Amino acid sequence: MSVKEIDVDLFKKMVINGAINLKNNHAEVDALNVFPVPDGDTGTNMSMTITSGVRELENCESSSIIENAKVLSRGALMGARGNSGVILSQFFRGIYVGLKEIQHNYLTIEEFMNCLLSGRKIAYKAVMAPVEGTILTVVREAAENTESHLTEFDTIDSLLEFYYHEAEKTLANTPELLPVLKEAGVVDSGGAGFCKIIEGMLMALKGEILKAKEAKPEEEEASDAAQEIKFVYCTEFILDLRKPDTFEERELTATLSLLGDSLVVIREANIVKVHIHTNRPGRVLEIAQKSGEFQTLKIENMHLQHSHLEDGAKGQKATEALKANEPKKEFALIAVCFGDGIVNTFKELGVDYVIEGGQTMNPSTEAFVSAIKAVNAKNVIIIPNNGNVVMAAKQAAGMVRGSKVKVILAKTIAQGYASLINYNPEASMEENLQAMGESIAHVKSGEVTYSVRDTEINGVKIVAGDYMGIADGEIIVSVKEEKDAVKGLLEKMIDDESEIATFFCGKDVTEEEKALVEEMCLEINKNLDVEIIDGNQDIYSYIIAVE
Repeated sequence: MSVKEIDVDLFKKMVINGAINLKNNHAEVDALNVFPVPDGDTGTNMSMTITSGVRELENCESSSIIENAKVLSRGALMGARGNSGVILSQFFRGIYVGLKEIQHNYLTIEEFMNCLLSGRKIAYKAVMAPVEGTILTVVREAAENTESHLTEFDTIDSLLEFYYHEAEKTLANTPELLPVLKEAGVVDSGGAGFCKIIEGMLMALKGEILKAKEAKPEEEEASDAAQEIKFVYCTEFILDLRKPDTFEERELTATLSLLGDSLVVIREANIVKVHIHTNRPGRVLEIAQKSGEFQTLKIENMHLQHSHLEDGAKGQKATEALKANEPKKEFALIAVCFGDGIVNTFKELGVDYVIEGGQTMNPSTEAFVSAIKAVNAKNVIIIPNNGNVVMAAKQAAGMVRGSKVKVILAKTIAQGYASLINYNPEASMEENLQAMGESIAHVKSGEVTYSVRDTEINGVKIVAGDYMGIADGEIIVSVKEEKDAVKGLLEKMIDDESEIATFFCGKDVTEEEKALVEEMCLEINKNLDVEIIDGNQDIYSYIIAVE
Protein backbone atom coordinates (compact mmCIF):
# COMPACT_ATOMS: atom_id res chain seq x y z
CA MET A 1 0.00 0.00 0.00
CA SER A 2 1.43 3.38 -1.05
CA VAL A 3 0.17 6.32 0.99
CA LYS A 4 1.01 9.79 -0.26
CA GLU A 5 -1.26 11.74 2.10
CA ILE A 6 -2.91 11.23 5.50
CA ASP A 7 -6.47 12.52 5.68
CA VAL A 8 -8.70 12.75 8.78
CA ASP A 9 -10.07 9.22 8.53
CA LEU A 10 -6.64 7.67 8.07
CA PHE A 11 -5.21 9.78 10.90
CA LYS A 12 -7.88 8.40 13.22
CA LYS A 13 -7.29 4.82 12.07
CA MET A 14 -3.56 5.13 12.66
CA VAL A 15 -3.87 6.48 16.21
CA ILE A 16 -6.61 4.00 17.17
CA ASN A 17 -4.60 1.10 15.70
CA GLY A 18 -1.54 2.23 17.65
CA ALA A 19 -3.57 2.33 20.86
CA ILE A 20 -4.98 -1.16 20.24
CA ASN A 21 -1.53 -2.60 19.50
CA LEU A 22 -0.20 -1.23 22.78
CA LYS A 23 -3.25 -2.40 24.71
CA ASN A 24 -2.91 -5.90 23.28
CA ASN A 25 0.74 -6.00 24.35
CA HIS A 26 0.74 -3.87 27.51
CA ALA A 27 1.54 -6.81 29.80
CA GLU A 28 4.73 -7.46 27.83
CA VAL A 29 5.74 -3.83 28.37
CA ASP A 30 4.80 -3.96 32.07
CA ALA A 31 7.15 -6.94 32.50
CA LEU A 32 10.14 -4.79 31.46
CA ASN A 33 10.19 -3.00 34.80
CA VAL A 34 13.82 -2.81 36.00
CA PHE A 35 12.90 -3.81 39.53
CA PRO A 36 11.37 -7.34 39.54
CA VAL A 37 8.53 -6.21 41.80
CA PRO A 38 4.89 -7.14 41.05
CA ASP A 39 3.82 -3.58 40.24
CA GLY A 40 5.36 -2.88 36.83
CA ASP A 41 2.84 -0.60 35.16
CA THR A 42 4.51 1.36 32.34
CA GLY A 43 2.59 -0.44 29.60
CA THR A 44 -0.67 -0.04 31.49
CA ASN A 45 -0.01 3.65 32.11
CA MET A 46 0.84 4.37 28.49
CA SER A 47 -2.14 2.34 27.26
CA MET A 48 -4.53 4.24 29.52
CA THR A 49 -2.97 7.54 28.42
CA ILE A 50 -3.44 6.97 24.69
CA THR A 51 -6.84 5.30 25.28
CA SER A 52 -8.00 8.50 26.98
CA GLY A 53 -6.99 10.41 23.86
CA VAL A 54 -8.59 7.88 21.53
CA ARG A 55 -11.85 8.03 23.46
CA GLU A 56 -12.10 11.73 22.67
CA LEU A 57 -10.86 11.23 19.10
CA GLU A 58 -13.62 8.70 18.41
CA ASN A 59 -16.22 11.19 19.64
CA CYS A 60 -14.84 14.05 17.55
CA GLU A 61 -17.19 14.79 14.64
CA SER A 62 -15.05 17.53 13.09
CA SER A 63 -13.68 16.97 9.57
CA SER A 64 -10.61 19.07 10.41
CA ILE A 65 -7.42 17.07 10.92
CA ILE A 66 -6.09 19.89 13.12
CA GLU A 67 -9.18 19.77 15.36
CA ASN A 68 -8.90 15.98 15.64
CA ALA A 69 -5.24 16.26 16.62
CA LYS A 70 -6.18 18.90 19.20
CA VAL A 71 -8.86 16.67 20.72
CA LEU A 72 -6.44 13.71 20.80
CA SER A 73 -3.79 15.85 22.47
CA ARG A 74 -6.20 17.16 25.10
CA GLY A 75 -7.58 13.70 25.88
CA ALA A 76 -4.11 12.17 26.23
CA LEU A 77 -2.99 15.12 28.36
CA MET A 78 -5.84 14.72 30.85
CA GLY A 79 -5.54 10.93 30.92
CA ALA A 80 -1.74 10.90 31.26
CA ARG A 81 -0.50 8.46 33.92
CA GLY A 82 3.03 7.79 35.08
CA ASN A 83 6.14 9.46 33.74
CA SER A 84 6.10 7.60 30.41
CA GLY A 85 2.40 8.41 30.02
CA VAL A 86 3.05 12.12 30.55
CA ILE A 87 5.88 12.05 27.98
CA LEU A 88 3.60 10.20 25.53
CA SER A 89 0.87 12.81 26.00
CA GLN A 90 3.43 15.51 25.22
CA PHE A 91 4.47 13.64 22.06
CA PHE A 92 0.86 13.84 20.83
CA ARG A 93 0.73 17.47 21.84
CA GLY A 94 3.79 17.96 19.67
CA ILE A 95 1.99 16.36 16.73
CA TYR A 96 -0.85 18.85 17.19
CA VAL A 97 1.62 21.74 17.41
CA GLY A 98 3.26 20.51 14.22
CA LEU A 99 -0.12 20.57 12.47
CA LYS A 100 -1.14 24.07 13.50
CA GLU A 101 0.28 25.91 10.49
CA ILE A 102 -1.14 23.54 7.86
CA GLN A 103 -3.65 25.24 5.56
CA HIS A 104 -5.20 22.10 4.05
CA ASN A 105 -6.94 19.08 5.56
CA TYR A 106 -4.34 16.37 5.02
CA LEU A 107 -0.67 15.61 5.71
CA THR A 108 2.05 15.29 3.09
CA ILE A 109 5.29 13.37 3.67
CA GLU A 110 7.13 16.54 4.70
CA GLU A 111 4.31 17.65 6.98
CA PHE A 112 4.10 14.25 8.65
CA MET A 113 7.86 14.35 9.22
CA ASN A 114 7.46 17.79 10.78
CA CYS A 115 4.85 16.38 13.18
CA LEU A 116 7.24 13.64 14.30
CA LEU A 117 9.99 16.20 14.87
CA SER A 118 7.59 18.44 16.76
CA GLY A 119 6.56 15.46 18.90
CA ARG A 120 10.22 14.89 19.78
CA LYS A 121 10.73 18.56 20.67
CA ILE A 122 7.67 18.93 22.90
CA ALA A 123 8.31 15.59 24.66
CA TYR A 124 11.82 16.72 25.64
CA LYS A 125 10.50 20.05 26.89
CA ALA A 126 8.24 18.22 29.37
CA VAL A 127 11.23 16.82 31.28
CA MET A 128 13.47 19.17 33.29
CA ALA A 129 16.44 16.78 33.31
CA PRO A 130 16.07 14.35 30.36
CA VAL A 131 17.73 10.96 30.85
CA GLU A 132 19.10 9.18 27.80
CA GLY A 133 18.30 5.51 27.43
CA THR A 134 14.59 6.14 27.97
CA ILE A 135 11.51 6.73 25.80
CA LEU A 136 12.90 10.21 25.12
CA THR A 137 15.93 8.77 23.35
CA VAL A 138 13.73 6.48 21.26
CA VAL A 139 11.50 9.40 20.21
CA ARG A 140 14.48 11.66 19.44
CA GLU A 141 16.72 9.29 17.51
CA ALA A 142 13.88 7.82 15.47
CA ALA A 143 12.84 11.31 14.33
CA GLU A 144 16.34 12.65 13.71
CA ASN A 145 17.55 9.57 11.82
CA THR A 146 14.40 9.52 9.68
CA GLU A 147 14.72 13.21 8.86
CA SER A 148 18.27 12.68 7.61
CA HIS A 149 16.88 10.21 5.02
CA LEU A 150 13.75 12.22 4.15
CA THR A 151 14.60 12.62 0.46
CA GLU A 152 14.67 8.84 0.05
CA PHE A 153 10.95 8.40 0.81
CA ASP A 154 8.22 8.81 -1.77
CA THR A 155 5.38 7.49 0.43
CA ILE A 156 4.35 8.07 4.05
CA ASP A 157 4.22 4.35 4.78
CA SER A 158 7.87 3.94 3.69
CA LEU A 159 8.81 6.88 5.93
CA LEU A 160 6.95 5.48 8.93
CA GLU A 161 8.41 2.02 8.36
CA PHE A 162 11.90 3.50 8.48
CA TYR A 163 10.94 5.54 11.58
CA TYR A 164 9.61 2.41 13.30
CA HIS A 165 12.79 0.40 12.59
CA GLU A 166 14.94 3.28 13.83
CA ALA A 167 12.86 3.38 17.03
CA GLU A 168 13.35 -0.38 17.47
CA LYS A 169 17.13 -0.04 16.93
CA THR A 170 17.35 2.71 19.54
CA LEU A 171 15.19 0.67 21.92
CA ALA A 172 17.55 -2.29 21.58
CA ASN A 173 20.45 0.04 22.44
CA THR A 174 18.91 1.55 25.59
CA PRO A 175 20.74 -0.92 27.89
CA GLU A 176 24.02 0.50 26.58
CA LEU A 177 22.93 4.00 27.63
CA LEU A 178 21.46 3.08 31.02
CA PRO A 179 23.59 0.57 32.96
CA VAL A 180 20.67 -0.36 35.22
CA LEU A 181 18.79 -1.68 32.17
CA LYS A 182 21.79 -3.74 31.08
CA GLU A 183 22.27 -5.25 34.51
CA ALA A 184 18.57 -6.14 34.77
CA GLY A 185 18.59 -7.59 31.26
CA VAL A 186 15.74 -5.44 29.91
CA VAL A 187 15.19 -2.59 27.46
CA ASP A 188 13.46 0.64 28.46
CA SER A 189 9.78 -0.05 29.08
CA GLY A 190 8.58 3.41 28.00
CA GLY A 191 10.47 3.11 24.74
CA ALA A 192 9.00 -0.35 24.20
CA GLY A 193 5.48 1.00 24.70
CA PHE A 194 6.15 3.79 22.21
CA CYS A 195 7.37 1.26 19.61
CA LYS A 196 4.15 -0.73 20.00
CA ILE A 197 2.13 2.40 19.22
CA ILE A 198 4.20 3.21 16.12
CA GLU A 199 3.98 -0.42 14.99
CA GLY A 200 0.20 -0.26 15.20
CA MET A 201 0.11 3.01 13.26
CA LEU A 202 2.27 1.46 10.54
CA MET A 203 -0.06 -1.54 10.36
CA ALA A 204 -2.97 0.84 9.74
CA LEU A 205 -1.08 2.48 6.88
CA LYS A 206 -0.63 -0.97 5.35
CA GLY A 207 -4.31 -1.77 5.74
CA GLU A 208 -4.00 -4.10 8.74
CA ILE A 209 -6.67 -2.95 11.18
CA LEU A 210 -6.36 -4.54 14.61
CA LYS A 211 -9.02 -5.66 17.05
CA ALA A 212 -8.57 -5.35 20.78
CA LYS A 213 -8.03 -8.65 22.52
CA GLU A 214 -10.54 -9.56 25.18
CA ALA A 215 -9.13 -8.43 28.50
CA LYS A 216 -8.75 -10.82 31.40
CA PRO A 217 -10.96 -9.96 34.40
CA GLU A 218 -8.01 -8.56 36.36
CA GLU A 219 -6.99 -6.40 33.39
CA GLU A 220 -10.49 -5.03 33.08
CA GLU A 221 -10.37 -3.93 36.69
CA ALA A 222 -7.12 -2.06 36.05
CA SER A 223 -8.37 -0.24 32.97
CA ASP A 224 -10.24 3.05 33.06
CA ALA A 225 -11.91 2.27 29.76
CA ALA A 226 -13.11 -1.16 30.84
CA GLN A 227 -13.69 -0.57 34.52
CA GLU A 228 -17.29 -0.62 35.64
CA ILE A 229 -18.18 2.12 38.09
CA LYS A 230 -19.44 0.34 41.19
CA PHE A 231 -20.92 3.42 42.87
CA VAL A 232 -22.48 5.77 40.33
CA TYR A 233 -23.17 9.06 42.14
CA CYS A 234 -20.36 11.36 43.26
CA THR A 235 -21.97 13.17 46.19
CA GLU A 236 -20.40 16.21 47.87
CA PHE A 237 -21.78 18.66 50.38
CA ILE A 238 -20.91 21.10 53.14
CA LEU A 239 -22.91 20.78 56.34
CA ASP A 240 -23.43 23.50 58.95
CA LEU A 241 -23.71 21.60 62.27
CA ARG A 242 -26.64 22.31 64.58
CA LYS A 243 -24.87 21.01 67.69
CA PRO A 244 -21.10 21.12 67.12
CA ASP A 245 -20.32 20.21 70.73
CA THR A 246 -22.10 16.84 70.59
CA PHE A 247 -21.41 15.96 66.96
CA GLU A 248 -19.46 12.71 66.49
CA GLU A 249 -17.43 12.73 63.27
CA ARG A 250 -16.49 9.06 63.63
CA GLU A 251 -20.14 8.06 63.90
CA LEU A 252 -21.08 9.85 60.67
CA THR A 253 -18.04 8.39 58.91
CA ALA A 254 -18.86 4.85 60.04
CA THR A 255 -22.48 5.15 58.91
CA LEU A 256 -21.72 6.64 55.51
CA SER A 257 -18.92 4.15 54.83
CA LEU A 258 -21.60 1.45 54.52
CA LEU A 259 -23.20 3.32 51.62
CA GLY A 260 -20.27 3.66 49.20
CA ASP A 261 -16.56 4.25 48.76
CA SER A 262 -14.03 7.11 48.27
CA LEU A 263 -15.40 8.60 51.47
CA VAL A 264 -13.77 11.75 52.85
CA VAL A 265 -15.16 13.51 55.93
CA ILE A 266 -13.40 16.71 57.05
CA ARG A 267 -14.49 18.85 59.97
CA GLU A 268 -13.54 22.50 60.49
CA ALA A 269 -15.18 23.98 63.61
CA ASN A 270 -18.95 23.82 63.00
CA ILE A 271 -18.55 22.93 59.30
CA VAL A 272 -18.32 19.37 57.92
CA LYS A 273 -17.30 18.63 54.32
CA VAL A 274 -18.24 15.24 52.87
CA HIS A 275 -17.32 13.47 49.64
CA ILE A 276 -18.61 9.96 48.80
CA HIS A 277 -19.31 7.73 45.79
CA THR A 278 -22.64 5.99 46.37
CA ASN A 279 -25.67 4.44 44.71
CA ARG A 280 -27.99 5.95 47.35
CA PRO A 281 -27.35 9.70 47.46
CA GLY A 282 -30.79 10.33 48.93
CA ARG A 283 -30.04 8.10 51.92
CA VAL A 284 -26.63 9.78 52.40
CA LEU A 285 -28.27 13.21 52.50
CA GLU A 286 -31.00 11.98 54.85
CA ILE A 287 -28.42 10.74 57.34
CA ALA A 288 -26.30 13.89 57.08
CA GLN A 289 -29.25 16.26 57.50
CA LYS A 290 -29.88 14.89 60.98
CA SER A 291 -26.70 16.69 62.06
CA GLY A 292 -27.14 20.03 60.31
CA GLU A 293 -28.20 22.10 57.32
CA PHE A 294 -26.65 21.98 53.86
CA GLN A 295 -24.63 24.98 52.76
CA THR A 296 -23.66 23.51 49.38
CA LEU A 297 -24.68 20.31 47.64
CA LYS A 298 -23.55 18.53 44.46
CA ILE A 299 -24.51 15.13 43.04
CA GLU A 300 -23.00 13.94 39.75
CA ASN A 301 -23.61 10.77 37.73
CA MET A 302 -20.10 9.42 37.03
CA HIS A 303 -21.29 7.30 34.11
CA LEU A 304 -22.22 10.50 32.32
CA GLN A 305 -18.90 12.11 33.26
CA HIS A 306 -17.07 9.58 31.11
CA SER A 307 -18.93 10.47 27.89
CA HIS A 308 -16.66 13.04 26.23
CA LEU A 309 -14.73 16.20 27.00
CA GLU A 310 -17.37 18.67 25.85
CA ASP A 311 -19.98 17.33 28.24
CA GLY A 312 -17.31 17.03 30.95
CA ALA A 313 -16.24 20.62 30.38
CA LYS A 314 -19.80 21.86 30.81
CA GLY A 315 -20.18 20.03 34.12
CA GLN A 316 -16.78 21.26 35.22
CA LYS A 317 -17.69 24.87 34.46
CA ALA A 318 -20.90 24.51 36.45
CA THR A 319 -18.94 23.07 39.38
CA GLU A 320 -16.40 25.88 39.16
CA ALA A 321 -19.21 28.43 39.15
CA LEU A 322 -20.56 26.94 42.40
CA LYS A 323 -17.06 26.85 43.91
CA ALA A 324 -16.51 30.48 42.95
CA ASN A 325 -19.26 31.46 45.38
CA GLU A 326 -17.47 29.75 48.24
CA PRO A 327 -14.57 31.50 49.99
CA LYS A 328 -11.23 29.82 49.33
CA LYS A 329 -9.47 28.49 52.38
CA GLU A 330 -5.83 29.38 52.86
CA PHE A 331 -4.19 25.95 52.60
CA ALA A 332 -4.98 22.43 51.41
CA LEU A 333 -2.99 19.23 51.07
CA ILE A 334 -3.50 16.55 48.41
CA ALA A 335 -1.77 13.16 48.69
CA VAL A 336 -1.63 9.95 46.65
CA CYS A 337 -1.95 6.88 48.87
CA PHE A 338 -2.89 3.21 48.71
CA GLY A 339 -4.13 0.96 51.51
CA ASP A 340 -6.95 1.92 53.87
CA GLY A 341 -4.68 2.33 56.87
CA ILE A 342 -2.20 4.54 55.04
CA VAL A 343 -5.03 6.65 53.63
CA ASN A 344 -6.53 7.18 57.09
CA THR A 345 -3.14 8.02 58.58
CA PHE A 346 -2.51 10.71 55.97
CA LYS A 347 -5.96 12.19 56.56
CA GLU A 348 -5.35 12.27 60.31
CA LEU A 349 -2.12 14.19 59.64
CA GLY A 350 -4.02 16.93 57.82
CA VAL A 351 -4.41 15.80 54.21
CA ASP A 352 -7.60 17.29 52.78
CA TYR A 353 -7.96 15.13 49.69
CA VAL A 354 -6.58 11.66 49.04
CA ILE A 355 -6.25 10.31 45.52
CA GLU A 356 -6.21 6.57 46.03
CA GLY A 357 -3.43 4.97 44.01
CA GLY A 358 0.32 5.14 43.62
CA GLN A 359 1.76 1.66 43.23
CA THR A 360 0.20 -0.22 40.28
CA MET A 361 -2.40 2.53 39.82
CA ASN A 362 -0.85 5.88 38.97
CA PRO A 363 -3.47 8.67 38.96
CA SER A 364 -4.05 10.70 35.81
CA THR A 365 -3.42 14.39 35.26
CA GLU A 366 -7.19 14.86 35.28
CA ALA A 367 -7.45 13.25 38.73
CA PHE A 368 -5.01 15.84 40.09
CA VAL A 369 -6.81 18.72 38.35
CA SER A 370 -10.12 17.59 39.87
CA ALA A 371 -8.55 17.28 43.31
CA ILE A 372 -7.00 20.77 43.13
CA LYS A 373 -10.35 22.28 42.24
CA ALA A 374 -12.19 20.24 44.85
CA VAL A 375 -10.10 21.49 47.79
CA ASN A 376 -10.84 25.12 46.79
CA ALA A 377 -7.78 26.66 48.42
CA LYS A 378 -5.45 29.57 47.71
CA ASN A 379 -2.39 27.41 48.36
CA VAL A 380 -2.24 23.70 47.51
CA ILE A 381 0.59 21.28 48.21
CA ILE A 382 0.58 17.93 46.41
CA ILE A 383 2.35 14.97 48.04
CA PRO A 384 2.85 12.34 45.28
CA ASN A 385 4.39 9.58 47.45
CA ASN A 386 5.65 7.90 44.27
CA GLY A 387 8.34 8.90 41.80
CA ASN A 388 6.19 7.79 38.87
CA VAL A 389 3.42 10.18 39.90
CA VAL A 390 5.42 13.40 40.12
CA MET A 391 5.22 14.38 36.44
CA ALA A 392 1.42 14.02 36.24
CA ALA A 393 1.09 16.05 39.45
CA LYS A 394 3.33 18.82 38.09
CA GLN A 395 1.50 18.81 34.77
CA ALA A 396 -1.81 19.29 36.60
CA ALA A 397 -0.34 22.02 38.83
CA GLY A 398 0.48 24.06 35.76
CA MET A 399 -3.03 23.73 34.34
CA VAL A 400 -5.12 25.13 37.20
CA ARG A 401 -5.65 28.87 37.56
CA GLY A 402 -6.67 30.71 40.72
CA SER A 403 -4.59 28.64 43.17
CA LYS A 404 -0.89 28.47 43.92
CA VAL A 405 -0.05 24.78 43.52
CA LYS A 406 3.27 23.19 44.41
CA VAL A 407 4.42 19.58 44.24
CA ILE A 408 6.88 18.39 46.87
CA LEU A 409 9.30 15.66 45.80
CA ALA A 410 8.05 12.97 48.16
CA LYS A 411 8.69 9.83 46.10
CA THR A 412 7.77 7.26 48.75
CA ILE A 413 5.08 6.84 51.39
CA ALA A 414 7.79 7.18 54.04
CA GLN A 415 8.90 10.54 52.65
CA GLY A 416 5.33 11.81 52.41
CA TYR A 417 4.62 10.68 55.96
CA ALA A 418 7.73 12.45 57.28
CA SER A 419 6.89 15.64 55.38
CA LEU A 420 3.48 15.87 57.03
CA ILE A 421 5.03 15.92 60.50
CA ASN A 422 6.55 19.32 59.68
CA TYR A 423 3.54 20.78 57.88
CA ASN A 424 2.19 23.92 59.58
CA PRO A 425 -1.12 25.35 58.27
CA GLU A 426 -0.25 28.69 59.87
CA ALA A 427 3.04 29.02 57.98
CA SER A 428 3.54 30.40 54.48
CA MET A 429 3.81 28.25 51.36
CA GLU A 430 7.56 28.88 51.18
CA GLU A 431 8.09 27.99 54.85
CA ASN A 432 6.11 24.78 54.46
CA LEU A 433 7.92 23.75 51.30
CA GLN A 434 11.26 24.24 53.02
CA ALA A 435 10.28 22.41 56.22
CA MET A 436 8.61 19.52 54.38
CA GLY A 437 11.54 19.26 51.99
CA GLU A 438 13.98 19.02 54.89
CA SER A 439 11.93 16.18 56.38
CA ILE A 440 12.07 14.30 53.09
CA ALA A 441 15.84 14.69 52.97
CA HIS A 442 16.31 13.21 56.45
CA VAL A 443 14.00 10.17 56.32
CA LYS A 444 15.07 6.71 55.17
CA SER A 445 12.54 4.76 53.10
CA GLY A 446 12.20 0.99 53.05
CA GLU A 447 9.92 -1.63 51.52
CA VAL A 448 9.63 -5.39 51.68
CA THR A 449 8.01 -7.25 48.80
CA TYR A 450 8.58 -10.31 46.59
CA SER A 451 10.30 -10.80 43.24
CA VAL A 452 8.45 -11.78 40.06
CA ARG A 453 11.50 -12.85 38.02
CA ASP A 454 15.15 -13.88 38.15
CA THR A 455 17.63 -11.04 37.69
CA GLU A 456 20.66 -9.34 39.19
CA ILE A 457 20.72 -5.67 40.25
CA ASN A 458 23.67 -3.85 41.83
CA GLY A 459 25.35 -7.18 42.51
CA VAL A 460 22.32 -8.65 44.30
CA LYS A 461 21.19 -11.93 42.74
CA ILE A 462 17.42 -12.24 42.76
CA VAL A 463 15.30 -15.34 42.20
CA ALA A 464 11.59 -15.27 41.39
CA GLY A 465 9.65 -15.69 44.63
CA ASP A 466 12.43 -14.25 46.80
CA TYR A 467 11.59 -11.61 49.40
CA MET A 468 13.44 -8.36 48.75
CA GLY A 469 14.39 -5.52 51.07
CA ILE A 470 14.51 -2.17 49.28
CA ALA A 471 16.21 0.81 50.94
CA ASP A 472 15.82 4.25 49.34
CA GLY A 473 15.13 2.72 45.95
CA GLU A 474 17.97 0.18 46.06
CA ILE A 475 17.49 -3.58 46.47
CA ILE A 476 19.92 -4.50 49.22
CA VAL A 477 18.79 -8.01 50.12
CA SER A 478 16.95 -10.88 48.39
CA VAL A 479 16.31 -14.08 50.34
CA LYS A 480 13.89 -17.00 50.63
CA GLU A 481 12.43 -16.06 54.03
CA GLU A 482 10.53 -12.82 54.56
CA LYS A 483 11.81 -12.36 58.12
CA ASP A 484 15.40 -12.51 56.85
CA ALA A 485 14.62 -9.84 54.26
CA VAL A 486 13.14 -7.63 56.99
CA LYS A 487 16.16 -8.17 59.24
CA GLY A 488 18.65 -7.41 56.47
CA LEU A 489 16.75 -4.26 55.54
CA LEU A 490 16.53 -2.99 59.13
CA GLU A 491 20.25 -3.54 59.67
CA LYS A 492 20.85 -1.29 56.68
CA MET A 493 18.35 1.41 57.67
CA ILE A 494 18.73 1.68 61.47
CA ASP A 495 21.83 2.99 63.21
CA ASP A 496 22.72 4.54 66.59
CA GLU A 497 21.45 7.95 65.43
CA SER A 498 18.00 6.66 64.47
CA GLU A 499 15.18 7.81 66.73
CA ILE A 500 11.89 6.59 65.23
CA ALA A 501 10.94 3.67 62.98
CA THR A 502 7.41 3.62 61.58
CA PHE A 503 6.01 0.48 59.94
CA PHE A 504 2.98 0.44 57.63
CA CYS A 505 2.05 -3.25 57.68
CA GLY A 506 0.45 -4.96 54.71
CA LYS A 507 -2.83 -6.87 54.66
CA ASP A 508 -1.41 -10.28 55.56
CA VAL A 509 1.00 -9.29 58.35
CA THR A 510 0.10 -11.10 61.60
CA GLU A 511 0.32 -9.81 65.16
CA GLU A 512 3.21 -12.20 65.79
CA GLU A 513 5.09 -10.78 62.82
CA LYS A 514 4.50 -7.23 64.05
CA ALA A 515 5.96 -8.15 67.42
CA LEU A 516 8.96 -9.79 65.75
CA VAL A 517 9.62 -6.66 63.68
CA GLU A 518 9.64 -4.49 66.82
CA GLU A 519 11.98 -6.95 68.52
CA MET A 520 14.39 -6.81 65.54
CA CYS A 521 14.44 -3.00 65.70
CA LEU A 522 15.25 -2.90 69.41
CA GLU A 523 18.04 -5.44 68.98
CA ILE A 524 19.73 -2.99 66.63
CA ASN A 525 18.94 0.17 68.64
CA LYS A 526 17.42 -0.33 72.10
CA ASN A 527 16.46 3.36 72.36
CA LEU A 528 14.47 3.37 69.15
CA ASP A 529 10.78 4.34 69.21
CA VAL A 530 8.86 1.84 67.08
CA GLU A 531 5.43 2.68 65.69
CA ILE A 532 3.31 -0.03 64.06
CA ILE A 533 0.45 1.06 61.77
CA ASP A 534 -1.95 -1.24 59.93
CA GLY A 535 -1.50 0.10 56.40
CA ASN A 536 -3.57 -2.71 54.83
CA GLN A 537 -1.71 -2.22 51.55
CA ASP A 538 -1.24 -4.86 48.86
CA ILE A 539 2.09 -6.08 47.41
CA TYR A 540 4.34 -4.52 50.07
CA SER A 541 4.40 -6.44 53.37
CA TYR A 542 6.09 -3.51 55.07
CA ILE A 543 6.62 0.13 54.17
CA ILE A 544 9.14 1.62 56.59
CA ALA A 545 10.15 5.15 57.57
CA VAL A 546 13.23 5.63 59.73
CA GLU A 547 14.07 9.08 61.10
